[in-house]
Amino acid sequence: MKSEILYPGAFPMVRIELSEGEHLKAESGAMVACSPTIDIESKMEGGFLGALSRKFLTGEKFFFQTLRASRGPGEALLAPTVPGEIVILDLDGVNEYMVQKDGFLAGADSITIDSQMQSLSRGLLGGEGFFILKISGRGMLVLNSFGAIHKIELRPGQEYIVDNSHLVAWSATTSYNIEKATSGWVASFTSGEGFVCRFRGPGVVFIQSRNPGGFGAWVRQFIPVSE
Repeated sequence: MKSEILYPGAFPMVRIELSEGEHLKAESGAMVACSPTIDIESKMEGGFLGALSRKFLTGEKFFFQTLRASRGPGEALLAPTVPGEIVILDLDGVNEYMVQKDGFLAGADSITIDSQMQSLSRGLLGGEGFFILKISGRGMLVLNSFGAIHKIELRPGQEYIVDNSHLVAWSATTSYNIEKATSGWVASFTSGEGFVCRFRGPGVVFIQSRNPGGFGAWVRQFIPVSE
């Protein structure tokens, strides 16, 4: 299975080449175009209960697309819903990634996608909710963001602070805590930051350059309010 990012930047697509018999899973609605040798199916990852937990606990869609090269080799073009970058990771069967609910775009059928419960404080204050996606296994993983993706590599014990609205994914080897952006409650909220995540390495953290909530608030000011 080969992959290539087309038109890198704000409006990318990913092209994935499949040999006959290969198949991949993708976020529902991600497919832009494909070869006539590709069959598109709908699948509940992890069965009914697994799909149900992702839908109601993380906000992910109930079904995934399955794209299968059933009648010879072919290619599929995939794109995210929002403008932003795409990053392709190669999972080695050992390292696992925690992914915020809108970060998954596609992956090899050999990877596993589960719902991971966070602690009460992280769920209430972290911005990702009580449940996030835990992705493991071996094979290709494609992530997408809102805005550009920036990769932060942390050495053992190294710390880094990230605004929780800018998180895309992080390796399970990192640890993090939720805390106020500044020393005082009033200053934290008047600064516009509120709560942040303090990560500690070793591991990798992927962040996005844009804040979905902030963008939504900016758009809403232009929407006429009916009386």
